[in-house]
Amino acid sequence: MKDFKEKLSLVPTKPGSYQMKNKDGVVIYVGKAKNLQRRLRSYFTRTLTGKTKMLVEDIDDFEYIVTSSELESLILEITLIKKYDPKYNILLRDDKSYPYIELTNEEYPTLKIIRNVKRKRNKNHLYGPYPNVTAARKTVNMINRIYPLRKCDHLKKELCLYYHIHECLGYCCKKVDKSEIESMNKEIISFLKGDSDEIKNRIKQEMNKASENMNYEKALELKNMLDDIDTTLKKQKIDLNKNFNFDLINYYYDNNYLSIEIFFIRDGLLFGRHNEIISSLGDIESEILEYLIKFYEKTLLPHELYIPQEIDKDLVSNYFNIKVYTPQKGKLKSLLDLAYENAKEQMELKEETLKRDDEERKKALEELKKLLNLNSVRRMESFDNSHLFGTFYVGGMVVFDDFIPNKNLYRKYKISTDVKDDLGAMKEVLYRRYFKTLMGEIEAPDLIVMDGGQLQINVCKEILDSLGLKIPIIGLVKDKNHRTSYIMNQNYDILPVNKDSKLFLFLTRIQEEVHRYAIAYHRNIKAKGALSSVLDVVPGIGDVRKKELLKKFGSLKKMKEASLDELSEIVGKEVGKKLQEYLKEV
Repeated sequence: MKDFKEKLSLVPTKPGSYQMKNKDGVVIYVGKAKNLQRRLRSYFTRTLTGKTKMLVEDIDDFEYIVTSSELESLILEITLIKKYDPKYNILLRDDKSYPYIELTNEEYPTLKIIRNVKRKRNKNHLYGPYPNVTAARKTVNMINRIYPLRKCDHLKKELCLYYHIHECLGYCCKKVDKSEIESMNKEIISFLKGDSDEIKNRIKQEMNKASENMNYEKALELKNMLDDIDTTLKKQKIDLNKNFNFDLINYYYDNNYLSIEIFFIRDGLLFGRHNEIISSLGDIESEILEYLIKFYEKTLLPHELYIPQEIDKDLVSNYFNIKVYTPQKGKLKSLLDLAYENAKEQMELKEETLKRDDEERKKALEELKKLLNLNSVRRMESFDNSHLFGTFYVGGMVVFDDFIPNKNLYRKYKISTDVKDDLGAMKEVLYRRYFKTLMGEIEAPDLIVMDGGQLQINVCKEILDSLGLKIPIIGLVKDKNHRTSYIMNQNYDILPVNKDSKLFLFLTRIQEEVHRYAIAYHRNIKAKGALSSVLDVVPGIGDVRKKELLKKFGSLKKMKEASLDELSEIVGKEVGKKLQEYLKEV
């Protein structure tokens, strides 16, 4: 550990953001402080354990930027975190986005589940988040059965099955009274806000009708539906005199781990709860703020937040531009205490497992460092390819920090038309990725993990050499049964790694994840249909150009028959040539 005594004496006692750097000058942690000198001294003048100890051992230098207020320092901190993606800042273990139920605000509305809630929804009605995806799907399916909403994405030219089974009003061919649609919307919105009377009456009427017709199987199904509604709403109901949306947040800290609990309250209903336990540096307020900012990048902000008094509510309010409260008594204080108890309970349930996992990962990283004779192996990148129609290749890259997937840094690649094999596809992806490193746009990883042996390692070395980059490489070699057999370094030596070891397990997890990611990209493109698939893999064609092409030509046949000039009107001449080459192969 370096001695920063003299440099620390020069740090001002003002608010600001600080950046810790390793021996290569790479930013490994970004923080903020009300008092920069006090905060920075704390890293070097106290006994350290866990993640903080690892961070301080890696620090070779630090910088700081003074700001005029704590809000400015928070905004600067988040900006720098996004810029540098430092290894020691919070890495969300659970990075999934929760589903919402959307009732579209259209002439003929539809009800569906969505996850991408950040894009413009055109004033559609959104309900959620639903931590229980199954419950959300059951709710949507039930409402769609009871109410004859539009079921198709686009109006068709003839009546479909849903019309004939009385689950659609035949919007494509029939004239539907607007008042009927408004009435349905009103009842559905009322139910999604927790008032179940109208929808329960509808189900009871349908159940009695089925029973009179001796359709006892359907009657039982409808009765179970009623029971589900009663059970769900009973569990969700909270006696609060608040009909608007708010989230309630509390935490529990113990032994270098921070458990964060979020209750989603919507129209007096507890829609669900979210918990995550993160490895902490001990700067609890800053870590909770950073966590909430990352969390609400994927989840809609409620109208209000309720937080414990240890967190600066004015700072949170100013950053998110919403109302933030700290209840001191009453039902909301009791609910805040309940969130604390939940955070504590989750910590007690998972802490031992997390400690064991962290210790195993730390030991595996130490073993890998010794095997490769490296000072640090924190960030690893791995690549895989997949193809469409036996010709069109796509690539995928995954990033792991300390053997934990960093899904925010995963990347997909469209590969040029003249590539006809795996090695050619891999060369293109590697060049495109590490050219950005050469240009200083992205940080180089500590290790590249290739899926394969000498051939794949050679391809990677060739690309890195052409760019003048020195990044360590290993290859994970499979046997004839496609199971990982051994690990090879860039000198083609087989590393002495036991197949039963945690290091072997962690490395094969990276291999499995990159394979899954590339295959999922390939399948997702294929699922969109032939024409859309071709457009998705052509370099230079994004969502906007794809929509314009689909709108103008409508079919693969018409696009194939189009001249270069016709294609170029939408995508330009260079991309038009690439598109023609792809179309020839389909």
